[in-house]
Amino acid sequence: MTGKTHIVGGIAASAVVLQLTPHDPIMLVIGGVFGSLFPDICHSGSKIGRKAPGLSKIISSLFGHRTITHSLLFLILVQFLLNSFVPYPDLNKGIMVGMVSHLVLDAATKNGIKLLYPLSLTIRFPITIRTGSSFEKGILAVLILTIAYFSRGYL
Repeated sequence: MTGKTHIVGGIAASAVVLQLTPHDPIMLVIGGVFGSLFPDICHSGSKIGRKAPGLSKIISSLFGHRTITHSLLFLILVQFLLNSFVPYPDLNKGIMVGMVSHLVLDAATKNGIKLLYPLSLTIRFPITIRTGSSFEKGILAVLILTIAYFSRGYL
């Protein structure tokens, strides 16, 4: 998926969570946007990889793309670090929501993700799409409609 689709996916997931439980909408959405990009820290050409090129290259050389940073292990590690060092629960929740949205969207691509890393099993949906395709643009449109629907109390 493209960075734009991941960002919109993180906002859409945040909007859904806001309808389910009370949170600070600004903190949750900011976290959702950051979290939606964070798993691609392993790719130096990604939006976040270009912002932290040194870290991106280290992670990529140690693990490759869509391995550890696209896994349950990484989600657990990030959650632990957030709870330990970031005193903003709504921001932390948003980051986690955005990261999960990222993994779901990447599982819809042909390359899939290594959700159970360090196991080499690739997880992908039965029907996959190509990044940048017109089908991805359709998913982007659905995500935008999701934001509009679930944000109606906040806009």
